[in-house]
Amino acid sequence: MRRCRVPVGHPKGWLAGPWDSNLPVSIGYASEGIDEPHLHPTLTEVYLVARGSSQLRVGLESMDLVAGSVVIVDAGEPHTFLASSADYMHYVLHIPAPQPGSGAHKIAVDRACLGL
Repeated sequence: MRRCRVPVGHPKGWLAGPWDSNLPVSIGYASEGIDEPHLHPTLTEVYLVARGSSQLRVGLESMDLVAGSVVIVDAGEPHTFLASSADYMHYVLHIPAPQPGSGAHKIAVDRACLGL
């Protein structure tokens, strides 16, 4: 058993993954929804909203997220966060976890891909 905790004062980071264990997923967190349009060509991203609210854009669809929301973004789907409340917090899983040193697993996309 291992227990992980979000470090105080760190708005975004990773808690566990193949760099420190034999986990087949990477587990991370963010205390704000960051507007950074991108896609992942080979991994699925799962967001689990712990508190607050945010607006996520996936493809041409915007959705409001609140505590308890779970969103699955499939490989190849462009996405970004558009806004978030001051108390926002989510956990994120990358499935499968990118292996250390495996190269780019996140590709920036133009906002036009999201109709923005």
